[in-house]
Amino acid sequence: MSEAQIECRDLWKIYGKRSDEAMKAVLTEGLSKDEVRDRFGCVLGVRNASFSVSKGEIFCIMGLSGSGKSTLVRHVNRLIEPTSGEIHVAGRRVDTMAEDALRQLRAETIGMVFQHMALWPHRTLGENVGFGLEVRGVALPERRKSAEAALAAMELSGWIDHYPDQLSGGMQQRVGLARALAADPEILLMDEPFSALDPLIRRQLQDQFLNLSTHMDKTTLFITHDLDEAIRMGDHIAIMNDGEIVQIGTPEEIVTNPVDDYVADFVKGISRVSLVRAETIMEPMNGRAHTPKHVRTDAELGEIIDNFMDDQSPVTVVDPEKAPVGLITIKAALTALRG
Repeated sequence: MSEAQIECRDLWKIYGKRSDEAMKAVLTEGLSKDEVRDRFGCVLGVRNASFSVSKGEIFCIMGLSGSGKSTLVRHVNRLIEPTSGEIHVAGRRVDTMAEDALRQLRAETIGMVFQHMALWPHRTLGENVGFGLEVRGVALPERRKSAEAALAAMELSGWIDHYPDQLSGGMQQRVGLARALAADPEILLMDEPFSALDPLIRRQLQDQFLNLSTHMDKTTLFITHDLDEAIRMGDHIAIMNDGEIVQIGTPEEIVTNPVDDYVADFVKGISRVSLVRAETIMEPMNGRAHTPKHVRTDAELGEIIDNFMDDQSPVTVVDPEKAPVGLITIKAALTALRG
């Protein structure tokens, strides 16, 4: 996961008739979102956002309602025109792309999944799922074959000739995912796809998507307002506030090292048991003898704490070659657990 499939550079979006004036004032005076609204009657949607998503990665963008996360993701396939900045997708610059090339990019390279699937009620599941291929001019037999495979991947085999109103909400969400997958895009943009579902169904779909993502090697930009979901799904997380990205990091980095009080408030209730790794909290050996108990450098905090149940002596951390590289005391483990 090294090659960048999505890259945004210094991206700005200001809504309103006086957006150009507002943009100049923001750059010269550093105006806040409220000041832009009061002085120019404009809305600052995205403020100087820069990030990159590697090939095969799930990159989560999260924040409260109105933070700018959905506005940001809609710039990637240029459903929204940027006020300033650059957008690169699969090695091509999107913000200056001609309309024909942009349509091709949306049809062949990018798939999008929304919170509300907007399935056509008068079309069968097969027709809904195969619509992207229909737009490309793919013949009906091939569309149906791709739709069957995509529905099967979402555990909906045998439903191809049914209609959306015959399905539960969770099943309809699976159809939406199948529709995005049927066209076999390199990149998926997912805007709160599971947020309207019951917790159990939501977790099942998260598991299903994670499994599919691993096998299909899709690059995914995943929008959510739920930090638990972001931590569970994301290789990296970007947290937004008032249109600005305030921190980007791995789930462990976000939880253990919040950059400011805003992020700290987000993560304070998050369990660290499956996030914190041994290499993060270990102390150097400094000539000390290793102990009989040992864990790998990537061992989770829960596994580390299990080693203190019967014996509270330090735990040795070993590298892949089984060489001792550090020690973890019970104090360090409990401090990490508490945060």
